[in-house]
Amino acid sequence: MASTALQNDTRLTKPLGGRLSLPVSGMTCASCVGRVERAISAIPGVKTASVNLATERADVTFIGAANPQAVVEAIERAGYAVHEETTELAIQDMTCASCVGRVEKGLRQVPGVIEASVNLATERARVRHLAGVVTIADLEAAIEKAGYTSRRVAAAAGGAGDQDAERREAEGRELQRSLLIAAALTLPVFILEMGSHLVPSMHHWVVHTLGLQTSSYIQFALASLVLFGPGLRFFRKGVPALLRGGPDMNSLVSVGTAAAYGYSVVATFAPGVLPQGTANVYFEAAVVIVTLILLGRMLEARAKGRTSQAIKRLVGLQAKTARVERNGATVEIPLEQVTTGDVVLV
Repeated sequence: MASTALQNDTRLTKPLGGRLSLPVSGMTCASCVGRVERAISAIPGVKTASVNLATERADVTFIGAANPQAVVEAIERAGYAVHEETTELAIQDMTCASCVGRVEKGLRQVPGVIEASVNLATERARVRHLAGVVTIADLEAAIEKAGYTSRRVAAAAGGAGDQDAERREAEGRELQRSLLIAAALTLPVFILEMGSHLVPSMHHWVVHTLGLQTSSYIQFALASLVLFGPGLRFFRKGVPALLRGGPDMNSLVSVGTAAAYGYSVVATFAPGVLPQGTANVYFEAAVVIVTLILLGRMLEARAKGRTSQAIKRLVGLQAKTARVERNGATVEIPLEQVTTGDVVLV
């Protein structure tokens, strides 16, 4: 998690005030939204916290000045992550290596900047920072303070949106791959255990061909691959959430599948410890749950992707510049430099 490394970074303590918008990942349901909102609302100085599951963003308003690091840490303590983005700037008037060092030092002092690298030959600066915490104006001001001028590279203007789209696509591909693996492993387990309910002769075939014990061993092996392969994601997120006292859907899946799997393992390898007639296996329940939840997550990811693309196209219709009143004069500035408190002339 990129922002974890910043938890003790004092550069994030600069008050921003006003409003903060952060992309949050890892949310899967309404309870996740509520958990993030409660975590942010508990921060001193926070006036309101609104989290949108569809866009995966948290919008925070403050009573006065606020520490963005506190918001990031609160989100991470709740079990979720804040994304980073990359901005590329063209820098003028650099002449030597000391100029590069001066610009990099200035950029790294901006609250929320993770890494800044400057190339003298191409006169470009590449800055990794927390999305929603750092604005283009912040970076340009830092460069100007160092004694240089800059402008945002046009090709990188849609970087944040492109990175979000790439992340969603990668997440969708990973879910699809996990679903295919889980389904391929689940199908034989389901057939071995439940096939006799559809085809009565199936039970006799299993008994006389494989044997019930061998069937249980096969189911154990396949179920283990499902739970500790594609299904491991539920345990990685669900168990920590359960230990924090804030169980979510991942926790529910973890507990349910672990109970079915654990009981079945005992019934397979140590049936004598169970009451007579109760040594039954339920591997199929565990793997079917994992597979169906993965299917739901994949469909949800696709729906989010379509929604995100629709919003992106809508946002693409907005103006590139805005006319605002500053110091009694009307000036035209790039839209991303409009801040809370500006008077915009329409």
